[in-house]
Amino acid sequence: MPGSDLRRAKTGDVPACAHVISTWASQTNWMPDELPQQQLEALIREAFPSREIWVVGDPVDCYMSVDPESHKVGALYCLRTREGIGKALLDTAKDGRDYLWLTAHEPNKAAQKFYRREGFTVVGSEPPTPPETLPVVRMEWRS
Repeated sequence: MPGSDLRRAKTGDVPACAHVISTWASQTNWMPDELPQQQLEALIREAFPSREIWVVGDPVDCYMSVDPESHKVGALYCLRTREGIGKALLDTAKDGRDYLWLTAHEPNKAAQKFYRREGFTVVGSEPPTPPETLPVVRMEWRS
């Protein structure tokens, strides 16, 4: 079953989550250089207490962060695609909620297609927010 090893992250998973982002960015030809992995780790570690963070894999190769206060999916990165893991993560985020929102990099048409398939609709676009350098589209889901 896709994502059958999906679990809540522990603080010890933070370096693996940062590695997932760093690896994804390095494999994405349209993505400018991301923050160094150590800075990504610091950002994730800082947000960890106030986020629901979920991981998949051993070693971790997919992760999602949800801000329960704002209902924002702040990150969803999978190094394995087309296996249903992203869907399993989003289903976990949707569980018990009737609204979520997220942003996707404007050039990331594959992610936008995936989110539309999962019931999200584009509601606007936003300029990049540092340290980001790419514009994003805002997408929302309602049950």
